[in-house]
This record gives sequence, C-alpha cells and structure tokens, in this order.
Amino acid sequence: MKVYTKNGDKGKTQLLGGTNISKDNNRLECYGTIDELNAHIGHIYDQNIDSTSKKIMLKIQNTLFDLGSNIAFDQKTKNLTIPYLTEEDVEIIENSIDAMEKKLPKLINFILPSGHSTSSLCHIARTVCRRAERSLVKLMRKEKVEEINIKYLNRLSDFLFVLSRYILLLNKKEEVLWQKKP
Repeated sequence: MKVYTKNGDKGKTQLLGGTNISKDNNRLECYGTIDELNAHIGHIYDQNIDSTSKKIMLKIQNTLFDLGSNIAFDQKTKNLTIPYLTEEDVEIIENSIDAMEKKLPKLINFILPSGHSTSSLCHIARTVCRRAERSLVKLMRKEKVEEINIKYLNRLSDFLFVLSRYILLLNKKEEVLWQKKP
C-alpha cells in the first residue's frame, strides 16, 4: 500500500465513512489536534519515566486513537465498527491522578511549566489537550459529539498537569512557583 494517494492535493480529504470535506473543516481540525496530542504523549512515553506512567501513557495513546477515529467517522456508514470512549476510560485517568496526588505535596501556588524537561513536555501536551478540547466543543455546537469525549479530554489535561508535578517529585526537582508582581 502506498503512503500517498494524491487525493488531498486539492485541499479535500475523506472522513472515515467516505464523506468528502475540505481540509479546513472543524471535524478535521479537531481530530488533527487529537493526533498532535497523541504525538506529544508519545514523546513523553519515550522519556525516562517510571513504568506505571509508561503503562498509562500507552493506554492514553490507544484511547486517543479511538477518540480520533470517533471524531473522523461521518456516522453515515452503518457497517463500520468504531470504538467509542466509555466512563471506564475516564476512570482510568482519574484513578491515576488520585494515585499520583497522594504522593505530591499540596498545591498552594500556581506553578510555571518548567523545572525538568519531561515535566515541561507534560505541560506542552496539556496545552495541546486543552486546544483539542476547545476544538471539540466548537465542533459540538454544529455536529453531534458524545459528551464523554469532552469529559475525557478535560480529565486528560488534569492528568498531564499532575503528571508534570509527579515527574518533578520523582526527579527530586523543585516546582518553579509563579512570582506574582507586587
């Protein structure tokens, strides 16, 4: 199978199911941002992180792939089986957040997205996740979107924030606190 099809050379592409759309379509923007987020998650996975975090990151990558296919599906073709997100996917994220937070000091100030290179990667992924969430909300105003998808992205951005703090802890690095102007 060839990687290039030349079908998109004029600014059009196909949704999963066959519907032709412009490459600046909200749906494409949304699942493209989810794909970008997945690449950032992969970059974090490739760092020297603990095995528990690696395991959850791989689960997240697979779930984001499911989410992307869900958003890319035109919902017109009946014979396609598309994986949908569930509350269990959200609970996996929440349980991971809870486990990390038990080990972290209480958050009493805003922290800057820095302190360790892997922690900073988590913050980059968190901001891309928030953009994906905004894109999905925008899409939801015009098209049917399962609310679980928004819930998952919202929780995932929280996870990435907590993971950034947890990585600092594991690497014995201090959180860089925001210094508010007097």
